[in-house]
Amino acid sequence: MTLYMGIDVGKRKHTALVINEHGQRVVKAFTFANDRRGIEQVLAPLRTLTEPVEVALEATGHYWLALFAQLTQAGYHVHVFNPLQVHAYQRSGIRQRKQDRIDAFWIADYLRIGGVGSNTDQLETHLQLRQLARFRASLSDQIGDAKRRILAVLDQVFPEYATLFSDVFVATSRQLLAEAVLPQEFASFDLEELRQRLHAASRGRFGADKAATLQATARASIGVAFLADAARVQVSCLLEQIALLERQLADLDAQIARLVATLPDQYLTTIPGVSVVTAATLLGEIGSVDRFDTLEQLVAYAGIDPSVYQSGAFEAEAAHMSKRGSPYLRRALWVAATAARVHDPELRAYYAKRRAEGKAHGTVMGAICRKLLARIYAVLRDGRPYIIRVAQHSHPEPLDFS
Repeated sequence: MTLYMGIDVGKRKHTALVINEHGQRVVKAFTFANDRRGIEQVLAPLRTLTEPVEVALEATGHYWLALFAQLTQAGYHVHVFNPLQVHAYQRSGIRQRKQDRIDAFWIADYLRIGGVGSNTDQLETHLQLRQLARFRASLSDQIGDAKRRILAVLDQVFPEYATLFSDVFVATSRQLLAEAVLPQEFASFDLEELRQRLHAASRGRFGADKAATLQATARASIGVAFLADAARVQVSCLLEQIALLERQLADLDAQIARLVATLPDQYLTTIPGVSVVTAATLLGEIGSVDRFDTLEQLVAYAGIDPSVYQSGAFEAEAAHMSKRGSPYLRRALWVAATAARVHDPELRAYYAKRRAEGKAHGTVMGAICRKLLARIYAVLRDGRPYIIRVAQHSHPEPLDFS
């Protein structure tokens, strides 16, 4: 007879109990601290049991990680559930007993009836990917914030500067801003010297015409001159921050790529629009696809399912994303959808068709996100590469995206 231990994870303390195959308590609920002594306290009753024991706990914040590591190291098979899974089971009405108010019971009982948690064979890798991908997102946000702050400064002291380059942060522009910020500084440059700097920085792309345009624009600028000192300090510091963050981002991308390469059955990057970094985010946020019985469950977890407002007999016609679930997963899907709209023939045609029908850009992109998630679900579920539809006639067993 197999026994089932459920552990309700908390910040300082955890609660555990053990039930048998009939849902009856074998070890009554007890509380133990989230420290070394507490973990020994939970291992003690496990060692006294002669029957095999399966352990389950919820992935609550990061407080479950140490407990998971210690129990796994002790040789126990630990199932990790999303709290939403257990909560949905608890509300299902399958087991309605007033005395079963302890969350640990529901965790154990969900495991007993065959609830599927994360695949622990790859869980450690997925957790590392999630940590690194989320950290990468924070670095990317910091870079974006620093760029916006530079633009705000330039908008005060040299508002016309942004019209001179397609992107203020191309290499040529950065080198110029490292030497001068105010229009008066650019206007005072020797024209030939400015031409040489532009030519060198742009590797020959810009020359005399760009130098003349830059100086003419600088001389006609309406920038606020008395902010000069503050502007120089801010732009200089922010440019250094961006350079540092971009170096860190490159190192992080290399680490993520190495980690993704350790997963032999990783085929997400065969989907147009899904880069290695995006695949890392998807794997880290989704974890084991076995947790999701249907595509609709994964769509809801990503928060891209429609949220329809209804009151009485009135039901809104416009449906928006519910935006529940993982924001990191939604962000990765949007990034992938943006790339797929350009590189995937089918999705490029779909986007053009829906836009021609008058659909808003955001609405169509949301639909593309869902189409991409269907592909991601099929690839993870079947463990096979994605085949671009225009070439699927040569594939004997096309993936099922239903």
